[in-house]
Amino acid sequence: MVGHGDHYDTLELRDPAERIAAQLGLLRTQLAHARANAPYYADLLADHAPDAVATLDDLARLPVTRKSGLAAMQQDKPPFAGLVALPSAEIARVFQSPGPIYEVEGHGSDPFRFARAMWAAGLRPGDLVHNTFSYHLTPAGMLMETAAHAIGCPVFPAGVGNTELQVQAIAHLRPVAYGGTPSFLKILLDKGRELGADVSSITKALVGGEALPPSLRAELQDRGVTVRSSYGTAELGLIAYESPALEGMIIDEGVIVEIVRPGTGDPVTPGEVGEVVVTQLHNRAMPLIRYATGDLSAVLPGASPCGRTNMRIKGWMGRADQSTKVKGMFVTPGQIAEVARRHPGIGRLRLVVTNQNNVDAMTLRVEAADGAEAGVETLAETLQAVCKLRGAVELVAPGSLPNDGKVIADERSYA
Repeated sequence: MVGHGDHYDTLELRDPAERIAAQLGLLRTQLAHARANAPYYADLLADHAPDAVATLDDLARLPVTRKSGLAAMQQDKPPFAGLVALPSAEIARVFQSPGPIYEVEGHGSDPFRFARAMWAAGLRPGDLVHNTFSYHLTPAGMLMETAAHAIGCPVFPAGVGNTELQVQAIAHLRPVAYGGTPSFLKILLDKGRELGADVSSITKALVGGEALPPSLRAELQDRGVTVRSSYGTAELGLIAYESPALEGMIIDEGVIVEIVRPGTGDPVTPGEVGEVVVTQLHNRAMPLIRYATGDLSAVLPGASPCGRTNMRIKGWMGRADQSTKVKGMFVTPGQIAEVARRHPGIGRLRLVVTNQNNVDAMTLRVEAADGAEAGVETLAETLQAVCKLRGAVELVAPGSLPNDGKVIADERSYA
């Protein structure tokens, strides 16, 4: 039943031991389904009988699949590297995320499970949601939309860009809620102020795709918007979300999360920072088992004061590799290598990511000989084509970039 008072459903209030027992039962069913229907897992889990997974320690003995290797896997075995476990007639949508990584969505209500995070953010049936996540290629727009529909919220599919038109729509339609990145919410509010448009109808926001610095949260709150953050990925859907208690992020009921030592599958000591590894319990279309996200986090002890009893994590604490998120989109070392491949005459490259007034910015520093200024515009066009994001290009002297193997330098700071 959806809408159990302050909570999305009674699953959030379960005794932890009851939750683990129920999730292990779902896990064994998911393992059997994946082995029987996804060629990748038929091979990977050939020596791991589902019925033998009786505890979380047993889960920790299963092999890890790494997000960082998924693009190469899919190139080697197109289109999905054998990870899809349903026939095409039972697939609703196919998406492309940066990498590129291709994902599928099955039929059904709220397949990405973000309705739980929306409910915790205060959204209720009838609230019009101004959804600024992209509907182009990636699943982000549909992720938010299907969640809103599961609650009973109509959606204005704004997507990205067209800022003035979006402000006009907000002033006219008076949406109650916002979905998108926190930085774009600030941009819309700023544009509304600049244009003299009334955008004060937005009082609730579920944000994701990038960090929510305390300073930006406070600014948005001062402007009348209560903001709650969510953590998820295109392949996994919702992983964790903020509740009104604002003490860490609560793990979604549809996944099992482990924190492991980066580069391994070994769980760390509770409270120690490690890599987030996620196992899906309900996604039959693309069932991911022990999927290493490359994100860093740590477990928070105890239960949330909001009454939800599931495990909590500290939220996103950086990347275990050099990949990073910029304006909600992953940028990877492989993409920077592709820029270099398309311009064979240049030297080393380093993408520097900063944030200016709580808005992400990219600068590609390129070692190039004197007189290469004419190539700056072309390099910028290649960067945008490969990463799907705009960035500046700065030419530096040959040999001036550190010879340390670093391709992406995330120099953002949040205060």
